[in-house]
Amino acid sequence: MDLRLNGKTAFVSGSTRGIGFAIARALLGEGVAVTVNGRSDAGVQEALRRLRSEFPDAEVSGLVADFDDPAQVQDLLGALGDLDILVNNVGLFGLARFEDVSDDQWQRYFDVNVMSGVRLSRHVLGGMLDRNWGRVIFVGSESGVNIPGDMVHYGVTKAAMLALGNGLAKLTRGTGVTVNTILGGPTYSDGVADAVARVAQDRSMTADEMKAAIIGANPTTLLQRFIEPGEIAQLALYLASPLASATNGAAVRADGGVLTAMV
Repeated sequence: MDLRLNGKTAFVSGSTRGIGFAIARALLGEGVAVTVNGRSDAGVQEALRRLRSEFPDAEVSGLVADFDDPAQVQDLLGALGDLDILVNNVGLFGLARFEDVSDDQWQRYFDVNVMSGVRLSRHVLGGMLDRNWGRVIFVGSESGVNIPGDMVHYGVTKAAMLALGNGLAKLTRGTGVTVNTILGGPTYSDGVADAVARVAQDRSMTADEMKAAIIGANPTTLLQRFIEPGEIAQLALYLASPLASATNGAAVRADGGVLTAMV
């Protein structure tokens, strides 16, 4: 299928690993010029090396910025030109008891998970509206709908992301610009793999045993396994394309059936 993306430009935040990297890779495969982003120069350069090795003729560049640092974010925004596609993917997650999460930690989660999307979208949305075409995609989570008790801070920020995407979509009325959110389910990203390995070691289990235990403890999953980052990327690819012109202001699920509501 021709997704009609060749020649478009995209920025994917938090894209040196995991879901963000998979989305950047998928976009490059469709002929999109992609800018990747990470917190360290070493991470960005390694991502660029991998992508250029697979797509030697592709146009791919990188920008270093930690979204926990407003000064670095401002430098990044100053380096970003006009975009056709913005993928707000960067985010923090972690298990923690509600009573153990300090005000400073709450603020950090909001700065990275919510304000990153605010700042990037504010920077590019006006230009998209002027050109009458653009795509803003938020990589959200089912945890923003069904807030987990062991990650209240994370779930609340993902709920805020859903609200942000819904509100921004209303600014695109009657244009060729869309704003949508992907509701991902349990995905075996690099960060999740690292966390699983740590927990497995603490419990004298193998990583595969730990993965199976985590999925087995989820009573609603229909997929019965972790989602792969590339599976999230395929949905992002569709939402980024002109073929998704009728999908706007939506929370589109790629959750493996974890959410049980019909809508």
